Amino acid sequence: MSLTAARPDAPPVPEQLPRVPLDAADRPTPDLATRARADGIEFVLALFVDLTGKPCAKLVPIEAVEELQTDGVGFAGYAVGAMGQEPRDPDLMAIPDPSSYMPVPFLRPGLAIVHCDPHVQGAPWPYAPRVILREQLARAAELGLELKVGAEVEYFLVERGPDGALRPADAKDTAERPCYDARGLTRMYEHLTAVSKAINSLGWGNYANDHEDGNGQFEQNFAYADALTTADRVVTLRYLLSVMAEERGMTATFMPKPFTDRTGSGLHMHLSLWRDGAPAFPDADDARGLGLSPLAYSFVAGLLDHACGLQAVLAPTVNSYKRTGATSTRSGATWSPRQATYGGNDRTHLLRIPDGNRVELRGGDGSANPYLAAAAALAAGLDGIRRNLDPGDPGATRSEPLPPTLLHAVEQLEADPVVTGALDAAGPGVCQYFAGLKRDEFFEWHGQVSSWEVDRYVTAF
Repeated sequence: MSLTAARPDAPPVPEQLPRVPLDAADRPTPDLATRARADGIEFVLALFVDLTGKPCAKLVPIEAVEELQTDGVGFAGYAVGAMGQEPRDPDLMAIPDPSSYMPVPFLRPGLAIVHCDPHVQGAPWPYAPRVILREQLARAAELGLELKVGAEVEYFLVERGPDGALRPADAKDTAERPCYDARGLTRMYEHLTAVSKAINSLGWGNYANDHEDGNGQFEQNFAYADALTTADRVVTLRYLLSVMAEERGMTATFMPKPFTDRTGSGLHMHLSLWRDGAPAFPDADDARGLGLSPLAYSFVAGLLDHACGLQAVLAPTVNSYKRTGATSTRSGATWSPRQATYGGNDRTHLLRIPDGNRVELRGGDGSANPYLAAAAALAAGLDGIRRNLDPGDPGATRSEPLPPTLLHAVEQLEADPVVTGALDAAGPGVCQYFAGLKRDEFFEWHGQVSSWEVDRYVTAF
């Protein structure tokens, strides 16, 4: 796949890009260097993701942490991957966000992680997913609104069999209805509890760990937070799960549909808007009985109105549509909606309303970039609010189904100015580049035999 084919012929030079300010609250005291030294840190993993969600990092020794803090650390952007750069372009400088700093001694003694905002020649780089989300959050703030997100990270623990085929790492995980199976949880006890203790040590508030609906599939939940923090945590958790599974001889994969006959992995996002520190969604007097305010209904309507355009961001791989297009699984349910509908505590809808505090967007899968997914969903919801849209009665089916393939999804994305505008929020050309990557991916991988597909996707995210 070409990483340059979709880049605009004349991308904006960094001096022309809008600067996305780092909020003063994002620069806590003491600073990064002081905190790292006080924690006995020896190395800092300066981390960011590309547009596909690939985690990229450099390992910075404590002796260079002051330089990291002030100047960042440099990357050849073209080598990173999908970051809108060519070999001739200036370095990406990963500038750390001190508020995201976290020691991770459970991985390696003396190691810490800090998430970074890529810059080029002093300006935030518009192809950086974290920068895109920051800009969209700034637009919400102009309306006096803050987005909070809870994320459900589903994944499989797998291994290669003697024939090279992928299979669940737990050979005894063979039940037709394995969801919530206590025995499956117990057999994976060491892995699950190690992850739980790790993320609780980071203050994330792990509140449940469960066996999901597919053989070998798990989910480990943590408390909701502001959108940027949650996106950082999704990226961090994927990294932690991958490393900690490898230490036990397994592979953790977030591939949407690794097994044809089993449920796929979603990235469900629970969305809520807040104003002046108070939730803006609940309304006990809601005549429709879902406990939502008029603002919440307009947000829901925006998500429904842009549902087809959102799918290329929420489900961005060829494999994603083998999950949404599945007609059956061993358990009897796919848990992946095909229509843009909303309703109450009903998991067949694209938008589930479990209570008046939140809206669960169920269109995303394990290949979604959490920064882009949150940014695009927020843009769609805000559009509904700006236009004072109404979603209609709960359960009403829209005439147009969700896109059946990645190519259809890309075409819907390109036709939706609100979702394209979300990707272009920090600078023009990003959506064109992203759509080109996805179109290339479709034509390269659509219809390939499953073994090729597994090799492509199983460790990609």
